[in-house]
Amino acid sequence: MSHVKKGLYYSDGHEWLHVRGGTAFLGITDYAQSELGDIVFVNLPEVGDSFSAGDVIADIESVKAVSDIYSPVTGTVFEINEDLLSSPELINKEPYDAWLIKLKDVEAEDNFLTSEDYEATVG
Repeated sequence: MSHVKKGLYYSDGHEWLHVRGGTAFLGITDYAQSELGDIVFVNLPEVGDSFSAGDVIADIESVKAVSDIYSPVTGTVFEINEDLLSSPELINKEPYDAWLIKLKDVEAEDNFLTSEDYEATVG
């Protein structure tokens, strides 16, 4: 079973990133959600918050544990996925459609994995 979606970038922390028109969408991978189990709560940052690569940007609570989500890039939050606040289970159902936040003014480092490289690590 594939845990990846082509065309995205992946971090070693199991976050995915999709950059489109100067906007970076950030979410967690299918592998991450499957390891977490049923997700029951999502704590997202505020619009306008700025983060550096490596900062904790959100946390996700599942029936198993609470997990920190790290920003793989530097940027400023300009939108959160408010649907997840009332329906966090959307991450379990469609992890590559259920983005957590959108970032602007993104500065990326070159430490991302391609879909093929990420698939090889979680296989």
